[in-house]
Amino acid sequence: MSQYTPSPAYRDQGPYKAGVLLVNSGTPDSLTAAGVRNFLRRLLRDRRTIEVPRAIWCWVLYCIILPLRPARVLPKYRRVWTERGSPLLLHSKALRDALRLRLAEQTSQDVAVELGMLYSTPDVARGLAALRDAGAQRIVVLPLFPQYSGTTNAAALDQVGGALRSWRFVPELHFAADYAADPQYIAALAQSVRAHREQHGAGDHLLMTFHGIPRQYVEEGDPYRRKCELTARALAGALGLADDAWSLSFQSRVGRAEWLRPYTDDVIVQLARRGVRILDAVCPGFAVDCLETIDEIGHECDLAFRAAGGTKLRYIAALNAGPAQTEMLAGLLRPLL
Repeated sequence: MSQYTPSPAYRDQGPYKAGVLLVNSGTPDSLTAAGVRNFLRRLLRDRRTIEVPRAIWCWVLYCIILPLRPARVLPKYRRVWTERGSPLLLHSKALRDALRLRLAEQTSQDVAVELGMLYSTPDVARGLAALRDAGAQRIVVLPLFPQYSGTTNAAALDQVGGALRSWRFVPELHFAADYAADPQYIAALAQSVRAHREQHGAGDHLLMTFHGIPRQYVEEGDPYRRKCELTARALAGALGLADDAWSLSFQSRVGRAEWLRPYTDDVIVQLARRGVRILDAVCPGFAVDCLETIDEIGHECDLAFRAAGGTKLRYIAALNAGPAQTEMLAGLLRPLL
């Protein structure tokens, strides 16, 4: 009986190199109407984002939203855009780079870290390809959405699966679902609030505002609202806040369908009328600062709060690429690498 002889070129490459794919939502690739339009098209065509029947939705998207909305949204992006581009992309890249350094310091193995955006560049497929080119044969996918939702975390898994469908060799894959109540995450959020208040003084009330989703999604099984409540209650507990010293709300709704309540723009008016003069606001669902935090909360909601009788709404910055978030994410990843 003949014996099998391996090819002379064959060699085992173990131990396997690990890779991390950080996934964030996305941002226009350029500060132009075309850039905004392309971003909105990719975002709003995703069935995870909008569950309306395709025939109806595509007509609305291509005949109403995409011709009109970019011109209305572009001035908002102009207010937050930096000399180096979109804040969401800049902070996401900085977080990627910081995490690379931290994991290199903490682990004995070489860990590749890349970034993939759901609806802009660099996209998920490009991030995975970069990990493959770096030799990663075990990949951890970490969506930068602390509270799980089908609209975000599941969309990340969809795109990872779609990209890998054409690969001849599919790596060992791990998916970090979320970290809504992780003690390290809560501690990092609490420290950011304390640091803000140590520098500026404590406001009269703390608003925890999360990105909204349609109420129907939750009624059909999306755990997002419960995840947001877990984060909010854990953060209030870590800060030692009484029940009447903080509120939870949901922002960024679009369209006519009912989204998760209470709405942030309603809550800030109610708080101003109740006598709150200095309102601190934190956005625990956003890993890095972006249009929805800097402009919607820090600018538009501040104006609305003042118009309702408040003195000032003070936005507390996201964790971004600071040491607290870098250390927290490294702690989440270490057991999976």
